[in-house]
Parts: sequence; C-alpha cells; structure tokens
Amino acid sequence: MSLIHICLNVTDAEESVQFYTEQLGFEESWSFESGDTVNRYVADDNGVELQLSDSNGVDEVNVGSAWDHLALSVESVDDEFERIDHYGIVQEPQDQPAAGARTAFIKDPDGHVVELVEPLEE
Repeated sequence: MSLIHICLNVTDAEESVQFYTEQLGFEESWSFESGDTVNRYVADDNGVELQLSDSNGVDEVNVGSAWDHLALSVESVDDEFERIDHYGIVQEPQDQPAAGARTAFIKDPDGHVVELVEPLEE
C-alpha cells in the first residue's frame, strides 16, 4: 500500500497551484473537471500528489479539526521560511528536540497549515 494523493478543498485552484509550485517546488501534473468542480494536481519529487479541488460557488474553506497539517521535508527550515511568500505564520522556525527536527508552520492561500521540517544534526 502506498499514498497516491491528498485532496485539499480550495477556493481558487489557480492561486493554490501557483503557491504549491512556485513557493514549495511541486510540479503541476494533471487536471480534470467534474460538474462544477475543477481538480488540479501537483506532485512532489516522489510522485505523491496534492489534489486541489475548487468547487464553483465555494468562496470560503472552513479549516476544521479533521486534519491538522501537511509536512514537507526541506534542507533548511530557516531559508525556506524566509523565501516562501506564505499566507500567514502559525509558528516561526524553532527546534523540536523531542522530534529530532527544526520546524516552522505557515499557511497556504486557504489557511491549510504546512509544516516545514529539517532534521536536527546529531
């Protein structure tokens, strides 16, 4: 069994694709429409995709408690945190010794939380 994709409901597929490709380094992979919904996919270097699902008429996405965040491995949390034009800061870069990582948390255009993770050197 392996992970294929994660679907995120978004209010503007174009803006979300731009954020995930230009800011986080994903590649746009494919898209399809189903009724009033546009589905655009972006993939990481391992082929795992995010499905960005934009339903016509939905102007706000309520980020609830069903899931917490998307974690992305980066070489330098501090460098990426400074480089990325994000949509809000949840947590500035800091060491998480119990997890063996340095992390930061930012928001995407719809408020989904994205964690940047860098392993701490031993």
